[in-house]
Amino acid sequence: SKKKGLSAEEKRTRMMEIFFETKDVFQLKDLEKIAPKEKGITAMSVKEVLQSLVDDGMVDCERIGTSNYYWAFPSKALHARKRKLEVLESQLSEGSQKHASLQKSIEKAKIGRCETVK
Repeated sequence: SKKKGLSAEEKRTRMMEIFFETKDVFQLKDLEKIAPKEKGITAMSVKEVLQSLVDDGMVDCERIGTSNYYWAFPSKALHARKRKLEVLESQLSEGSQKHASLQKSIEKAKIGRCETVK
């Protein structure tokens, strides 16, 4: 039977599970061993998936000596979501204020104008 490969998004999700479940720090070679066994991500695609997560700021990477270490903790993801929520809420409130002031401008503009009847 032919096995269907995982989508890029599934690989990313499963890679994040490795970090969140273990709450540990890894080197690339560790993840290339763990990911295929535990999450079914082919060893060949581990580096690419990991880099996409690092690029999106979901996984941290730090070079120490000659090695790169990767980690991601659930609390960081939570803080990132909280910050995003705060930004969106402030944008919503700004939008609502702008809407209200435009409504007032419309009302003022209507005063003193006669409705023309055709």
